[in-house]
Amino acid sequence: MIGVWGLGFRTENLSIGDEQRPERSMSANTETITLGGGCFWCLEAVYEKVDGVMAVESGYTNGHVERPSYEQVCGGNTGHAEVVRVSYDPAKIGLRDILEIFFVIHDPTTLNRQGNDVGTQYRSGIYFEDPEQERVSHEVLNEVNAHHNGRAVTELKPLTNYSRAEAYHQHYFANNPEQGYCAYVVAPKVEKFKKTFAERIKKG
Repeated sequence: MIGVWGLGFRTENLSIGDEQRPERSMSANTETITLGGGCFWCLEAVYEKVDGVMAVESGYTNGHVERPSYEQVCGGNTGHAEVVRVSYDPAKIGLRDILEIFFVIHDPTTLNRQGNDVGTQYRSGIYFEDPEQERVSHEVLNEVNAHHNGRAVTELKPLTNYSRAEAYHQHYFANNPEQGYCAYVVAPKVEKFKKTFAERIKKG
């Protein structure tokens, strides 16, 4: 399949299932990647619908303050990015598939912003945990950057100083679908994802 960015995306193993919860038991083979692409509510809402994703957690990473609050991160002085930690079963979905979704649902060419969300906390980033994740992420990012004529600003760094966001941020879209930001910003991203990968949506 040729993806929305014109890349040779491989989606044969990707399907969209019912919303997954972090409380779901995970196999010993579960892997985790941490991604930043604007408000974490948007990324969480999409990844909770992907088959093979076992858990999604909103949090903050790669800043210099230990366990910052949401208010501190929004102040722009902690160095943290809003992120989601995506735990997935590699027997069902690969890291490349996870990243291909990532680059469909956010703009990797806008520095420190996604739409009207502006600030370093909204930067585009992939935060890896081992050399293989770094290799695959670098490969996909190079493809995306080439497609955008060198304009991609997504940072690729080791995961450091991660902490879980406050409880009310978890499953935010699922719990607050009628809230203004969810209705006008998050929901369109979810719909874009569904349309782009329509053939993978489970029926019924």
